[in-house]
Amino acid sequence: MSPSVLTVVLKGYPRLSETFIAQELLGLEQRGFRLHLISLRHPTDKKRHPIHDQIRAPVTYLPEYLYQEPLRVVRGWWRARRLPGYRAALWQWLHDWRRDPTPNRGRRWGQALVLATELPADRALIYTHFMHTPGSVARYAGRMRGTPFALSAHAKDIWTIPAWEKREKLADAAFLVTCTGANAAHLKALTEDPARVDLVYHGLDLDRFPPPDARVSVRDGTDLAAPVRLLSVGRLVAKKGYDDLLHALAQLPAGLHWHLTHIGGGDRAALQSLVAELGLTDRITWRGAQAQTEVLAAYREADLFVLASRIAADGDRDGLPNVLMEAQSQGVACVATAVSAIPELIRDGETGLLVSPEDPAALAEALARLATDPTLRDRLGTAGQARVRADFGTAPGLDHLVRRITPFCPPSP
Repeated sequence: MSPSVLTVVLKGYPRLSETFIAQELLGLEQRGFRLHLISLRHPTDKKRHPIHDQIRAPVTYLPEYLYQEPLRVVRGWWRARRLPGYRAALWQWLHDWRRDPTPNRGRRWGQALVLATELPADRALIYTHFMHTPGSVARYAGRMRGTPFALSAHAKDIWTIPAWEKREKLADAAFLVTCTGANAAHLKALTEDPARVDLVYHGLDLDRFPPPDARVSVRDGTDLAAPVRLLSVGRLVAKKGYDDLLHALAQLPAGLHWHLTHIGGGDRAALQSLVAELGLTDRITWRGAQAQTEVLAAYREADLFVLASRIAADGDRDGLPNVLMEAQSQGVACVATAVSAIPELIRDGETGLLVSPEDPAALAEALARLATDPTLRDRLGTAGQARVRADFGTAPGLDHLVRRITPFCPPSP
């Protein structure tokens, strides 16, 4: 089979919060694949990571909202009617819409019409990040064209859609890869063919996160002029548990001197009100979304890293947060919650500290323990760094993904 172009459907591109996708795209290009990126949404971040500038693939943006490009959508429908699988795809969409009669479902059909008719005829596989809305667009378009589609599933896209949708997409997909053992077990239980679901850790591109020359962290919270430096990186969304973290910080001993830096996008108005209510305003710095170089510098300045993940009310949850691997790659001791796949990375008391989610008192105790004990921080940080570098590099996962993709779309020699 001759080399061809791999179509990759994404929800949005580029995104600062999805470095794991960017590193996979670059890795596939480095392994000989020619990529064509299809994005359902235009970028909203004001910055880019350096890795985005290394990716050579062209990007096509589908109509984000159908009314914005009506002629393009109508042209897609006019051409799609002649595709061999149009009637089957339309029936499938109508069946889905009856169970999920939302504007979102309508947008996905319109985007699928455009995708199905604008892609060159020789595309042999549509590979899709996220099982929910991008998975729907790829599924409808693939059925219209008679082109197989494959899925890469992560977190919210798994846990916030109904079981019927997961079962049907699994039945139709050529294969599905997912990034945590917890995800894989859940999805395997929903299909009659568990072999179509593979566990593929994203891992961390260790070339982009080289170890620091040295880590010297002697701060123990006793010196007002040298507070312990806490760091957290994550979007300000419910599943990240930042209100729990703030309540935990308010419970730290009065004589312990600390300062928290937060990096990540999102609406922080409600959290800032809580910060003021708890009397923590002068002890927290909000940096907003940052590029990878700035995030790396923050890891190297931190004494400890904290992430208070939890399961949100709608079922959304983290998979295996890349920020934990990034922090550990720099030898930073981590405190996290035992949610989803986080225990697949952090071994409590060995490579970090784990507490139950939504338990600010337990989180405060763990933070105080690490903040006051530089020796323990050093031991856990060193062990976490060694495990990430031994077990969570990108190469094994990329090699596995290449084996899955190659039968449909081989790379260049």
